[in-house]
Amino acid sequence: MESDKIFIDIRTSELTLTQVLQEIQKIQAENPDYEIFLDGDAHAIAGRIKARR
Repeated sequence: MESDKIFIDIRTSELTLTQVLQEIQKIQAENPDYEIFLDGDAHAIAGRIKARR
């Protein structure tokens, strides 16, 4: 299984909440095969390849 991909490191990012939400939409559009989520342990917006059914 592939490890999660970090898209935005919240700890070092200076983005506002609105900007983060806009970036999430952009990331989702550019990476339709990834499930995008907030990783609380890593303090990051991350993604993992969607499980195939």
